[in-house]
Amino acid sequence: MTMKTKDYLQFLTEYIHTVVMATVDDNGLPVTCAIDIMDYDESGLYFLTAKGKDFYKRLKRDNFVALTAIKGNDTMASVSVSIRGKTKELGFDRIPMLFEKNPYMNKIYPTKESASALTVFKIHEGIGEWFDLSKKPIERDTFTFGGAENKVNGYYITDTCIGCESCISVCPQSCIDITANKAVIRQNNCLHCGNCAEICPVGAVEKI
Repeated sequence: MTMKTKDYLQFLTEYIHTVVMATVDDNGLPVTCAIDIMDYDESGLYFLTAKGKDFYKRLKRDNFVALTAIKGNDTMASVSVSIRGKTKELGFDRIPMLFEKNPYMNKIYPTKESASALTVFKIHEGIGEWFDLSKKPIERDTFTFGGAENKVNGYYITDTCIGCESCISVCPQSCIDITANKAVIRQNNCLHCGNCAEICPVGAVEKI
């Protein structure tokens, strides 16, 4: 893959735009809402909300969101981007520029007075995942921005592998190779289904 973090953020902003964003309520239960990502740069994503909304209150309390967005005509032609990250309020100053980049907002808030209800938030530190079902095998990648730590996640085959190739027979994406009598998972093509771990006769597959 040749895409960089900024490419993923650009794709999310310009080609998907509307995301499903999740916060938690006062009881710790998930709440989702549809939010438009208004802008991006190398340091994060920008969106806005009205200060009278419960969504605003949850953002101010927790300073954290999770989001997922999908682009495609059907499941097998879809690309998704998911991000979890810290947020901070930037206020009103960026509103005119965001309205210029997203002119439909002028129809929703047609006057400066009505737009005064809005405030800008930035996801300034986050971990993201790119998942492309339009390719065979599938492609996935992780990325970070704002200094977030990229945590390793997935299935890995340890040195206790005996090279029996049982895992290869059950891999739906054919993303396991045998190298020097040891199986190796191509992480960027793995579905994380866990079939390899279930079938391994010596328990050589670990979930991290």
